[in-house]
Amino acid sequence: MLTAGTAVLVTALGLVSPPVAAAETGQPPDAFSENTVRQIEALQSIKKSQTTGESKVDSRLLVEQKLRAQRMSASAVPALGSGANVSAAGTVLVDIRGQVSEELLKGLRESGAGIRAVSQRYGSVRAEVPLNAVQAIAGRADVKKVETANEAFTARQLAEPAVAGKRESKQEKADRITAELKKAVEAKGQVGISAGPINSEGDRAHNADTARQQFGVTGVGTKICALSDGIDSLATSQARGELPAGVDVIPGQEGDGDEGTAMLEIIHDLAPNASLGFASAFNSDASFADNIRKLRFDAHCDVIVDDVLYFKESPFQDWIIAQAVNDVTANGALYFSSAGNEGNVADGTSGHWEGDFVDSGKSVGKFAGTAHNFAGAAGNQIFEPISNASGAVPVTLFWSDPLGRSNNDYDLYLLNAAGNVVDFSQDNQTGTQDAYERVDTTGAAGLRLAIVKFSGEGRYLSLSALRGRFSDSADGLKAYTSPGVTVGHSAARDAFSVAAAPAAKAFPRALEPGDPANPVGPFPGAFGATTKVERFTSDGPRRVFYQADGTPITPGNVSGTGGEVRAKPDITAADGVSTSVTGFTTFYGTSAAAPHAAAIAGLVLSGNPGLPPADVREALINTAVDILTPGRDNSSGAGVILADKVLAYTGASPQPLATAGQPTVTPADGGSALDPGDTAKVTLPVTNRGDGTASSTSVVLSSPTPGVTVAPRSKSYGTISPGQTGVNDFTITVPATQELGVPVVLNARVTFAGSFSPTTSTFSLPVGTPSPVTQNFAYTGDVAAIPDSDPTGVTVPITVSGVGRASKLTFSVDGATCNTDQTSTTVGINHSYVGDLVGTLTSPSGAKATVFQRGGGSGNNLCQVVFTDTAAALFSTAPAASAPFTGTYKPVQALGGLTSGTAADGTWKFTAVDVAGGDTGSIRSISLHINGFVQPGVAERPASVGKSVGRGPVKPV
Repeated sequence: MLTAGTAVLVTALGLVSPPVAAAETGQPPDAFSENTVRQIEALQSIKKSQTTGESKVDSRLLVEQKLRAQRMSASAVPALGSGANVSAAGTVLVDIRGQVSEELLKGLRESGAGIRAVSQRYGSVRAEVPLNAVQAIAGRADVKKVETANEAFTARQLAEPAVAGKRESKQEKADRITAELKKAVEAKGQVGISAGPINSEGDRAHNADTARQQFGVTGVGTKICALSDGIDSLATSQARGELPAGVDVIPGQEGDGDEGTAMLEIIHDLAPNASLGFASAFNSDASFADNIRKLRFDAHCDVIVDDVLYFKESPFQDWIIAQAVNDVTANGALYFSSAGNEGNVADGTSGHWEGDFVDSGKSVGKFAGTAHNFAGAAGNQIFEPISNASGAVPVTLFWSDPLGRSNNDYDLYLLNAAGNVVDFSQDNQTGTQDAYERVDTTGAAGLRLAIVKFSGEGRYLSLSALRGRFSDSADGLKAYTSPGVTVGHSAARDAFSVAAAPAAKAFPRALEPGDPANPVGPFPGAFGATTKVERFTSDGPRRVFYQADGTPITPGNVSGTGGEVRAKPDITAADGVSTSVTGFTTFYGTSAAAPHAAAIAGLVLSGNPGLPPADVREALINTAVDILTPGRDNSSGAGVILADKVLAYTGASPQPLATAGQPTVTPADGGSALDPGDTAKVTLPVTNRGDGTASSTSVVLSSPTPGVTVAPRSKSYGTISPGQTGVNDFTITVPATQELGVPVVLNARVTFAGSFSPTTSTFSLPVGTPSPVTQNFAYTGDVAAIPDSDPTGVTVPITVSGVGRASKLTFSVDGATCNTDQTSTTVGINHSYVGDLVGTLTSPSGAKATVFQRGGGSGNNLCQVVFTDTAAALFSTAPAASAPFTGTYKPVQALGGLTSGTAADGTWKFTAVDVAGGDTGSIRSISLHINGFVQPGVAERPASVGKSVGRGPVKPV
């Protein structure tokens, strides 16, 4: 999932460039040529002359600006690609670091920026901004740095190399997914709780299939959540029976792509009764960190797994993503992450070197700075050669200064065989910046890297060609590599960094020409001592110099003998497995390995509720089958894990999980509603959703509502077998003073013999007879444009008065005439590609409910649509062919919860967010429809039924 920066086309600048200099024969490995020196001098002259504002701009953006403004001659750097990916509209995607506020967002919009992601916690805004506005943005006092957007990729290994320019369009993808979903729905038979017909070979290779039978553990009682690119085909996998209904997706964080869908299928194959959740990791680095926290603290995930690396993640200190991992693991979550597919020294596939800076004594022209000597004591070589097959890969340089406090300035240059600068990164480090530079390879032959210490002290360095390889060059340069390419949040202390080993077929292609054959997995057998890791899997260990807050681990020593060494990766799991997801029918890479490990951890927690994370780690490490060299090694960690061994080690057993269901209320007076002064029978079901039998089951039913009595307080439900439901009756009495519309709250505490005991549930019983009169309240403001691909969206108000407390609430998107014209003025919401939208309703009290979420695919326009809690189908089930979208749908989250116990009067807010680029629209006509309660002695006339004309509102049926 890498989006590489495009090279600057010098001819497009209207400047004439001389021919690229020919390679200088006999050039020694320990000196820059005169040609190279001239070009680095030209670039350094820009660095030396920067203004204060310019010093806050990414160096590659700055040079791009100067080239376009003809303030720098392209002939000075004839082969240079700036690395700034400038769109045809003259915009660039950037990360703006600083103090995030409404004032900053307003200023960015006024500069022509489109907001793509916002993180208050981590002080970051991702935005699409005009290149010519970058310096003005950087000049703001609340902006610390304007960086080229920090890119990322997943740890999927493509069985066939990606073809440049060959990518599905948005419409092509929508059409494919629609067709696949239609086919799946038509073929769908009876869907049970078990996994669908395509099963991961890792289920067998990890002995998970037999372990579930042997120990009777299926993942029940645990929630396993994934972060990746997206879940485009979630509905299709659910229709096929490959995934269960009810996957908990953070609203607006569905993402773009299907690697997340494939990961969820793997988890469900191994832990079929675990609950599942998802959030995208690809909106920005800060959004990724925010979503990690949301999955734990909002969605309450027990196990979290991801397969993503952001290129700016430091190897030497836990950055914002690793800090988020630390937060959730400190709170008791288990976190698994792909070790990466960046190669390893043992297999000769590494593109990583790290070590102390060695001064070569070779200065660079007239400016301060000396080149690093890669050969160290063995000689003097100032270049690191890159293999000819390492095309379009990011190359990162870090050094051992704390994040945001680097005052030692290193620069990185990518040269071709002729000595021309092909790419460069030379940001300022003056005490407030990060110790980080990055370039991108071009795929040309004979490329080599040079590290220049512009100023400051010697530091420990880390140089990585991510998915590339350092190899000896044709002109005599020796490649230097070292273990330790596993970096970032995967190397967080309490995270599990997961390496990959094939479950079945060998990875089908050579990583580079001339490579040996890739290993084969054991399927239909299980992993054992002869298992080999994939040749691309990343190695460790990881040396870290600073605590997350920047405190030195070994004060005064930031060299190769300082810091702490973390044994990463931790464990190995299966890749090369089958899923039903298009593009992932055979899923290779540590992206596939991590969810296997996470699912096995879910089985452990399911069979051992409350087991401390340290005990889970002990079990996984101590039972791992040792592979490769004896003992822990850099490529496989402790070894490959087997589910049966882990469950046996922990003493896992089938656990019951008895929970109370929604009660049925029958008033003693025969009325249809529970009124003040009523006595009523409450029938309370209890269902055992667990793997084991719930014995000695009982319920204590109580109410915190003043004056309400419950009798008896407790009842025995006896023994409830797995999948069965027990029922008992209680009696409640409501005081005559109970206010209409204020619900009676019941708390049900279910106890049983099992580690998940007790479970608690809370229910709200409405009090009063619902009024048959529906009052309608419409948005009366101007047409509100929905900003494209902007997480802040647009919000419009609806004022409600004269209702009091509500007994029923529905929301409608109105309109007079329904059609699919994306510019239509007669529909409720006109928007092309409705599947981009997320709609949220907020009550006057601040309670929120997601109304619709990424439904409708490529269809246009919402018109005369009613969202009500009593509807059967979610809007996400609506196919694009149904556009313009009309009818009645169930909201994603119940609307009734917005009015429970509080007055409906006040200002309501509806927010529409477009979460994907390329399509636009507006809010035109929306309404709320609210029923209150019948007041004693007041006759009420039923509401009329029918559709409205003009701008609405649509009246609910």
